[in-house]
Amino acid sequence: MNEARRPDPEKLLELAKRAARGRLKIILGAAPGVGKTFEMLREGADLIRQGKDVVVGVVETHGRADTGALVEPFEVLPRKAIAHGSHVLYEFDIDAMLARRPDIALIDEFAHTNAPGSRHPKRWQDVEELRDAGIDVYTTLNIQHVESLNDVVAGFTHVRVRETVPDHLLEDAEIEVVDLPPDELITRLKDGKVYIPEEASRALGHFFSKTNLSTLRELALRRAAQAVDRQILDQLRASGQTGLFAGVSASSWPSAISRAPKRSSARQSGLPMPMGRTGARSASRHRAVRH
Repeated sequence: MNEARRPDPEKLLELAKRAARGRLKIILGAAPGVGKTFEMLREGADLIRQGKDVVVGVVETHGRADTGALVEPFEVLPRKAIAHGSHVLYEFDIDAMLARRPDIALIDEFAHTNAPGSRHPKRWQDVEELRDAGIDVYTTLNIQHVESLNDVVAGFTHVRVRETVPDHLLEDAEIEVVDLPPDELITRLKDGKVYIPEEASRALGHFFSKTNLSTLRELALRRAAQAVDRQILDQLRASGQTGLFAGVSASSWPSAISRAPKRSSARQSGLPMPMGRTGARSASRHRAVRH
């Protein structure tokens, strides 16, 4: 009995190593257009008001005026020009961010593939280097880009994304799900708030069907809960209290996964205000918090 409650030295060491690195927060969504970038910028602005040094490394507004307006108060690092054949591509400048060394870096589109000639092939590798340097990072991700779910999503949407991130990165992150019901997202798409009209029409006929969006939404919520499960179990193993976890999981603990209203940010942006499980007009925020 006493043996089962002995702290796990390997887990203690792993948690200590995590604590020495910069924190990672992933704003997770079921699909494009749910408001991930908007939420990342809104939270970044809150952090600035709290006295934190926050710098934008990459933000993709996709021409959305409401999102673009949120970028204005931030210091934004210029992107690095990289020659690629007859073209010049502009990527996140990791060296500039390391030299600037803010408290928190905002890096959009976690799964992005960098241009040839960049230091790292993938943006998530840039983020890992920033964290190794002790910089906290806020980033955004759609559920279809999670490596273990790539085949699953392709199976029912018939769309396979080539850019993925390893699952272990989610286990070491705080995850916040930006949750938007399918009907409201489809309305945003029809109103031209996600893609230009031609792209929106194609998306509605394929990826953005109500059935697909409902399934993607469920996957995002479940994946966030799974990360909570893993992190709680790691903490209990480190302290030798795994018996407390038996029969209980974050996915069966709705109250353990915090939710907070986003009425003000939704109104300011023109984004629809999502419906929570209780019917209240609020967005679900699922946090997997590393202690």
